[in-house]
Amino acid sequence: MSSIAKNYKRRNISFTKGKGSFLYTHSGTKYLDFVQGIAVNSLGHTNPALVNAINKQSKKLWHVSNSFKIPEGEELARKLTSKTFASAVIFQNSGAEATEAAIKVARRYFYSIGQSKKNRILCIKNSFHGRTIAAINASGSKKMTEGFGPKVAGFDHFEFGNHVELKKKITNQTAAIMIEPIMGEGGIKVIPTWCLKEIRKICDNKKILLILDEVQCGIGRSGKFFSYEYANIKPDIVPIAKGIGGGFPIGAVLMTKKVSKAMVPGTHGSTFGGNPLAMSVGNAVMDEIFKKGFLSKVKSNSRYFISELNIIKNKFPKIIKEIRGVGLLLGIQLHHDQTKFIENLLKNKLLTIRAGENVIRILPPLNVNKKEIDMALKIIKNVCKSYNN
Repeated sequence: MSSIAKNYKRRNISFTKGKGSFLYTHSGTKYLDFVQGIAVNSLGHTNPALVNAINKQSKKLWHVSNSFKIPEGEELARKLTSKTFASAVIFQNSGAEATEAAIKVARRYFYSIGQSKKNRILCIKNSFHGRTIAAINASGSKKMTEGFGPKVAGFDHFEFGNHVELKKKITNQTAAIMIEPIMGEGGIKVIPTWCLKEIRKICDNKKILLILDEVQCGIGRSGKFFSYEYANIKPDIVPIAKGIGGGFPIGAVLMTKKVSKAMVPGTHGSTFGGNPLAMSVGNAVMDEIFKKGFLSKVKSNSRYFISELNIIKNKFPKIIKEIRGVGLLLGIQLHHDQTKFIENLLKNKLLTIRAGENVIRILPPLNVNKKEIDMALKIIKNVCKSYNN
């Protein structure tokens, strides 16, 4: 009997090794992994560049206190700020920590300019920003907050796509709007470009901050380094995690110079955040993602994958309702509950994971190849055929 708590509904399968897009069980059975730790293993399993970075750094230094300068972190921060809107970075260990820190940064900014009553964060109802006490209240989801009262104050919500409600919910206490440009857990729902542009304008007009949660959809997952780049806007704060570590725990909050000035010594900290081992991996991930042609390959593979998925959808319209997503953050929305379909994919050696609105999440590594995509397409098509028989 397992001594692990039952807060996860685990499938009765485990793996002993992985390579690229594949996982292997103890018996050697091979699975095509299109979960990749839920968009975490951005470069697949045991990527040589990341293995080399960890091996090299592990022989030098794993951890020192943030009371001292950490050159590996300074280097990663430079790389992140040189490629993005940001002027400053705070390193964390996970996405939940990063979004939690983003909330603190927004509130602290207004406190620092003498507007401490501006401390409320406006979010999309039933969004996902992590599982800390603050983050589950930011989601506005009864499913996530039930049993974890009392309610944490400071969060307001509007329905997805309802800009009229969004505007009405902004008060003189609103500090920021926080949204995922692509809602992952919520069902691979893409915030349209026009919508992101409009929200940026609203934030400018109301003199509030825009927080774009790129924990799942960032770090090349959309085909651009950050998915908000498609809208050609600049946020004020962006929490990241998942893909930046390629499987090693790293989180971070990116912010503008104006906002970062509020984060003076003592305002935030993390014992493990920014440790040399994690930073060396993050630097290796950045080097790989920004190699010439890498992101354009993500886009071309995405176009092919989405096109072929839509062909399957059109052939099985009673099973598949919609193909969603951008880049390699994709979703297959079914007309009915996706549980059985995911189980059948598993039986056919394709690993996927669920999301809201009966969506099956497809999250291959960013360096997936066309042959592996074709393998997944064949399995998905065969599972659809089995429903028609």
